[in-house]
Amino acid sequence: MNQNVETFIGADAAYADAQIVLFGAPFDSTTSFRPGARFGSAAIRHESFGIETYSPYQDKDLEDYAYFDSGDLELCFGSSEAALADIEARTEKILKDGKLPLLLGGEHLVTLGSFRAILKKYPDVHIIHFDAHTDLRDDYLGAKLSHACVLRRCHDLIGDGRIHQFCIRSGERAEFQFAKEHTDLHPFNFDGLKEVVEELTAKQVPVYFTLDLDCLDPSCFPGTGTPEAGGVSFNQLLEALLLVSRTRVVGADVNELAPMLDHSGISTAMACKVVRELLLALSK
Repeated sequence: MNQNVETFIGADAAYADAQIVLFGAPFDSTTSFRPGARFGSAAIRHESFGIETYSPYQDKDLEDYAYFDSGDLELCFGSSEAALADIEARTEKILKDGKLPLLLGGEHLVTLGSFRAILKKYPDVHIIHFDAHTDLRDDYLGAKLSHACVLRRCHDLIGDGRIHQFCIRSGERAEFQFAKEHTDLHPFNFDGLKEVVEELTAKQVPVYFTLDLDCLDPSCFPGTGTPEAGGVSFNQLLEALLLVSRTRVVGADVNELAPMLDHSGISTAMACKVVRELLLALSK
């Protein structure tokens, strides 16, 4: 696997030495409102050089760990299934080599490709999901593969009681009714996260962490395809990321930055810092 020409800041280790491998999935063909998330991963990589490798929040430095950035996949925009298959194959390769995959989206549907590979290796995996939206529709305008359906497709694979959702503040009535019966949904904020983390940590079950950046308040993160009023602050998200990192995380993704929808660049800068903090939190 070759290193990308431009990498996320600090991700300059050789592949063989890396503990965590980043790769991008520039796909947004099922976006239901404003497109542009396909440019998110490249923007995060490019703009990351506007921040430091050192985190004063965690007193840790990216330079003290080994990361590899393989760049963006070349995905078929005309076929969601083909794109998901490529994402799944890259995740499988990373897992086979004993490394932790960190996927940069892209719209939220890209999670399904990575999660399919995770599930093959870790059949007892749970999902921790941060998002403004439930993403539990059975279909969106007839399409089963949509960013509005991604957690429903994950539920199809693992069933009840293994999806833990936080910050949710938008969705159809039917989605919230489905969640009451089938997922562990915590609306509006991170209330209950500590208890979920304690339970999953005690059981030592593997965890896949999926972060939709629109869980953030759009007043500080407007650069996303489907912004929702309300949401959490960066500091609240950081505290939650550190909690999740206590679990046995075996894969993760960060998605739904649409950089051109925020000409100030604040959203991209926020995404860069979130990725840095997540990398450091997952580094042992």
